[in-house]
Amino acid sequence: YICYLTNQLCFCPQAEFNNRPDSLFFNDGIRRIDFILVYEDEDKKEFDKRHMSQRRKASLMSMGLELEATKSVLDDKLMFVKVHMPWDVLCTYAEVLHIKVPIQPNDLSSRTSPWHFLSCITKHFYPSEKLISKEAEYFTAPFEKAQEEFFYIKDKDLFFTPAMRSRMAYYILSRAPYELRGNIKKFGINKLLDGGVYKAAYPLHDCRFNVKSKDDACPNERFLLYNEWAHPKSFYKMQPLDLIRKYYGEKIGIYFAWLGFYTYMLALAAVVGLGCFIYGYKTQETSTWSKEVCDPEIGGQIVMCPQCDKFCNYWRLNSTCEASKKLCIFDNFGTLVFAVFMSIWVTLFLEFWKRYQARLEYEWDTVEFLEQEEPLRPEYEAKCIYERKNPITGMKEKVPYTACGRCVRVSIGIGTVLFWILLIVASIVAVMVYRLAVFFAFSTSLRNQDLKTLEPLKEYVTPQMATTVTASLINFVIIMILNILYERTDYENSLTLKMFLFQFVNYYSSCFYIAFAKGKSVGYPGNPVYLGRYRNEECDPGGCLFELTTQLSIIMGGKAIWNNIQEVLLPWVKNLILRHCKRGDAESTIPRWEQDYRLQPFSNLGLFYEYLEMVIQFGFVTLFVASFPLAPALALVNNLFEIRVDAWKILTQFRRIVPEKAQDIGAWQPILQGITILAVATNAMIMAFTSDMIPRLVYYWSFSVYPYGGHANHTMQGYINSSLSIFNTSDFTEDSMPQESYNITTCRYKDWPINWRNAEGHPRQYEYNVYYWHVIAAKMAFIIVVEHIVYFTKFILSYVIPDVPYSVKEQIKREKYLTQKILHETNLKLVTKHMKLDDDETTKNTEDDVVDKNLSHLN
Repeated sequence: YICYLTNQLCFCPQAEFNNRPDSLFFNDGIRRIDFILVYEDEDKKEFDKRHMSQRRKASLMSMGLELEATKSVLDDKLMFVKVHMPWDVLCTYAEVLHIKVPIQPNDLSSRTSPWHFLSCITKHFYPSEKLISKEAEYFTAPFEKAQEEFFYIKDKDLFFTPAMRSRMAYYILSRAPYELRGNIKKFGINKLLDGGVYKAAYPLHDCRFNVKSKDDACPNERFLLYNEWAHPKSFYKMQPLDLIRKYYGEKIGIYFAWLGFYTYMLALAAVVGLGCFIYGYKTQETSTWSKEVCDPEIGGQIVMCPQCDKFCNYWRLNSTCEASKKLCIFDNFGTLVFAVFMSIWVTLFLEFWKRYQARLEYEWDTVEFLEQEEPLRPEYEAKCIYERKNPITGMKEKVPYTACGRCVRVSIGIGTVLFWILLIVASIVAVMVYRLAVFFAFSTSLRNQDLKTLEPLKEYVTPQMATTVTASLINFVIIMILNILYERTDYENSLTLKMFLFQFVNYYSSCFYIAFAKGKSVGYPGNPVYLGRYRNEECDPGGCLFELTTQLSIIMGGKAIWNNIQEVLLPWVKNLILRHCKRGDAESTIPRWEQDYRLQPFSNLGLFYEYLEMVIQFGFVTLFVASFPLAPALALVNNLFEIRVDAWKILTQFRRIVPEKAQDIGAWQPILQGITILAVATNAMIMAFTSDMIPRLVYYWSFSVYPYGGHANHTMQGYINSSLSIFNTSDFTEDSMPQESYNITTCRYKDWPINWRNAEGHPRQYEYNVYYWHVIAAKMAFIIVVEHIVYFTKFILSYVIPDVPYSVKEQIKREKYLTQKILHETNLKLVTKHMKLDDDETTKNTEDDVVDKNLSHLN
């Protein structure tokens, strides 16, 4: 391996592979491999490419790293450069990166859990302690090279973990200069990778995932993680988070900790939601209003008005019998209770996550980790070519853009996001037009029968259900296509917010349309509202709730299945093709670094998309849960697979990820908080405007008895007849009148919101009556009361539940005290001691001068 810096040649030693495939060391067996660089042998390249590559090589040896190069076993063109960080270099960069290391063992006794008596049962749900022992607890402090003797160092080779060493090595590589053009300095391994100078750069896995290493010095952490975490047989076990963090770093660890905690909390929501679903399923046959729809003497005698112009015929209400029964499963009093419960659940989820996160922050030494402590990304540093005066320090500093340049970039970014959002809106409008056209077709084909033979059709084969299912499938395909197109664009600033905004509109817009727009402005049969040349879409006589449920189940279920298949198949197929194209000797003869090279590189945005997938799912679980109580259960099942699929993927199909520091889940935390606040409003509005719950309650408590009704006691009997308006068929316009009348003089219809219009012949015919205004008042009151109760409860819970557990606060204070005592006070004592010695020396010199002066005087 030959390194070039300003055309100066420096020698990098080469070594042949020593036939030790499990070794993690240089050929001397002493120096640990902290990073691997892969490039094509210069002698095998064309002259022009070789010359360009040589000019861009960075001199890593001049930065203190030790290198050893080895030729590939399978490909003569490839060279693997092993990078080792000596102790002095490790100490230097550990101080630069503020890496916290042990100062002494934790001497605070841990509190006994009130559930310790269940340990004999719960131990079966944890990884085997014989294989993955519990990590020793230490008080830690940021490393200081000058005070090395005060840190708890047993073995210098093991003091810094492989993840720490890899992180420091990557820090050096990402800042290694390779070219200077005028005032512009080019540096960083990422630029060299993008330019093709290096083929790959990665830390090593410590062994094969399914075979234990034969090297005694190998910790076999990858093998342990696969068997106790990623293997399907361990799906019921808790995650070994400490080992995950130790192997992959805090950023990966905090993601799996959050995903595991979210899944754990989903279990409670899933149980309650499943109970709500079972309650609805058991009561669907006993629902009074549903039985009236199905009753041949009630629903069978009610003739409904056509739902499109001319070509649609009249139809009987009992044709929606099966759909009304299924609607009872999701539109019942249990759903109302569940919606309120989920509004409280999201608050508990966030508050308990904050506590759990605070504990992890302490245990993983990220309590005082700030973005200011994390060094700037080298890509950002390379763009800093403009000067400005820092308003705080008063010093000149480099920035990447001028004020004008920043405005231009922000404008372009906002314009791009708006373009994609408008594209989504256009796709939603296209689906709406599809709904109208297809509903017209289904209405004419499914209900174009002689009136005498109108009977209930097969389950779900109503025009509304046929339209909803097909439109939902098309909408799901459009969502996936737009996702693929949008992810191909490149964003540098505010990626999280931009991408979530796009995904929010992409995934939820169709659900918002069905919940709050569909069927809200349809007019009545003699005066319908049109969208273009199509008559505006109506809801089912039972409301749009079941259509919203269908839409949610298709999009949520389809997205989960698609993502899991994609996450498993794509890297597996890529690796399979790569292994097929590069067949060599038996696997045992291939060194560790070359085995890893044949795996897929992990994208810089890989974890971002994992978070995004789960946050979008969180939105489905919370924003529209009032219409789909099974959403938490489906999310729970999906997440149980997601955890193991993600674990299997990064352990078996990808190279080892460069460890990164992270204190929390970052920008996703405020996004989750925003979703929880919005969820309260959306669920309250779904129950008020999408569900038929409030109109039924108004009828039960007010209009079923005197003075509006004729029943002696509160009842739901007569609700269906009361909720349908009467239309005189003679009032049809020429454009809307059906071709065949069947000698029908009146038909029934239902507006939305539930508009009970005055009866035929009334002076204020087809205008809203008192029933409608009672319902509107009840809906508004319901929204206001529920929102205030839930928001007040959320506020109380947020105040009562502390973000940081008391035991963690004690340990943080103890750690700060020890840091102050061991490191800082020791320095103070040394300074005081030196000052005292200097004072004593000065005093002694002064006394000697006085004696000399006196002797001179006497002489």
